[in-house]
Amino acid sequence: MAEAAGRLTDREVEARLARLDEALAGLEHTPGPALEAVRLLTEVYGEALGRVLDGADERLGARLAGDELVGHLMVLHGVHPQPLAERAQRAVERLAPAVRERGGDLAWAGVEGEVARVRLDSGSGSGGGCGGGCGGGSADIAAAVREAVLAVAPELTGVEIVPAGEERRAAPAFVPLSTIKRRSVPQEAG
Repeated sequence: MAEAAGRLTDREVEARLARLDEALAGLEHTPGPALEAVRLLTEVYGEALGRVLDGADERLGARLAGDELVGHLMVLHGVHPQPLAERAQRAVERLAPAVRERGGDLAWAGVEGEVARVRLDSGSGSGGGCGGGCGGGSADIAAAVREAVLAVAPELTGVEIVPAGEERRAAPAFVPLSTIKRRSVPQEAG
């Protein structure tokens, strides 16, 4: 992404975020006006970001959400225009081609509660894969998937990697026997 004149590069943003994390960690143990000022400033900036999004058309909102830094801020302030499941699914879909290049398959399996579920088949028996998720390669892929999903959807508490073929099956529907045995008798109109 090209940087606008006077704007920070991605590397400069990352460096500042690292310094910010260190400064905030130090503030956590020092309650008082400084911590309150950070909290209030965060709330005001979140409100400002929400107002920007309220005035933005759908295309601009999507463009802003597509910027990694702005997207993270939207999530932080609870104003991201795209639902959590969509963001997480897109992250998985972006990684899928790289996994296929390594002989595996990666597919979105949904969200259960606060946990994303991703199906991973690390390769077939012919091409050197191990079919069920063995070896360091699939551990690396699983770690990359977790990192990518949680980066765009930090509201999730985790990412469950589901080996191909081990999908959870829906519980069979329970139909009470009494409803099957009972026949409705049409009433005569009178």
